[in-house]
Amino acid sequence: MTQSSAVTAQNDSNLIPATDLVTVSRAVADLRRGEIVLVQGHDNDEAHSVAVIAAEPLSQHGLQRLCDIAGSDTSPAIVLPRVRAKSLGQTAKDDPFVAFVSADQSAVDANRLGEIANPLLDLDALPAGDWRPVSMAENAAIRLAKLARLLPAVVTVPVSADQLETLARAQNLLVLQSESINGYENASAASLRQVSEARVPLEDAENVTVIAFRPEDGGQEHLAIVIDEPVRDKPVLIRLHSECFTGDLIGSLRCDCGPQLRGAISEIAKSGQGGIVLYLRQEGRGIGLVNKLRAYALQDRGFDTLDANEELGFDADERVYRPAAEMLRQMGFESVRLLTNNPEKLTGLESWGVTVSERVPHKFPSNGHNEFYLQTKKDRAGHLF
Repeated sequence: MTQSSAVTAQNDSNLIPATDLVTVSRAVADLRRGEIVLVQGHDNDEAHSVAVIAAEPLSQHGLQRLCDIAGSDTSPAIVLPRVRAKSLGQTAKDDPFVAFVSADQSAVDANRLGEIANPLLDLDALPAGDWRPVSMAENAAIRLAKLARLLPAVVTVPVSADQLETLARAQNLLVLQSESINGYENASAASLRQVSEARVPLEDAENVTVIAFRPEDGGQEHLAIVIDEPVRDKPVLIRLHSECFTGDLIGSLRCDCGPQLRGAISEIAKSGQGGIVLYLRQEGRGIGLVNKLRAYALQDRGFDTLDANEELGFDADERVYRPAAEMLRQMGFESVRLLTNNPEKLTGLESWGVTVSERVPHKFPSNGHNEFYLQTKKDRAGHLF
């Protein structure tokens, strides 16, 4: 595959340093293990730092460590999505996230905080306490929990500026700036590099090369499934396909992902002009497999596919499209015909410098289990069926 700079990525001057990219990646792993990380932000030009643990893997040991950092006069706060907070009786704020602080530190343990954070649980009442707005550092901590594919809920305590570095050294804790967390996905996509390729004959397309792209921080690989020899003197036919374990691998009937993936491979092979399926590691519209299963549980209670994501505290769609644009740039393609029913994929690619010359419809019949899912995508997400 040839290299090309024809597709120009935008806003590279704002990319975080490579060292920050690795630090955020390490912090993601720490958060998933129930470890503490330190996040620093700025509110009204004043530095504000917090020690953070994700609510989902929170243990009593971890909570005690957090309380020891805070001291006896400060209770930990649990930062929750607005929808979860409202279900627990908070009605005054419309901010995306809000913090709850118990009036009695001994009234909440790790299990109780985990229950408060879990949107699949119905709770009778909270302990006595107060709601407050979240800081920039806490907002960034929520972003970090999302990057870790955990429930977007964290437990925090404030850390003073003169305590920050001493605490980090004494307990071997990572210190992150909010800007580094918020810029991680963009920088990670910009750092993608080809690391492997091989010929992989497929059932519906025998002349296929699969190319793996890995970011500098060692994160998940995205794949380019290159079918035949794509023509280079006209827009190349492509499909952006977000990973779907349930649909792609085990044949789930709750979505149309499996038919879309195999249908795209077949259609490109039949075109006679080659093309590419970009297989992006953005399961569940970017929320991860475990959270997608939680969203399925909420759908079984009557939520549609978009509301279920939002009930968990995520955006309806958390996907980003720079990885796809970067992969195309490195393979030398600047103009595409896009197999999709989702207009956001067009604007997403074009925002990163890829010219979309045509949207090619990519529709498949419902199967008796996914009619409501498909109707929701049409009525609420604007998909063009």
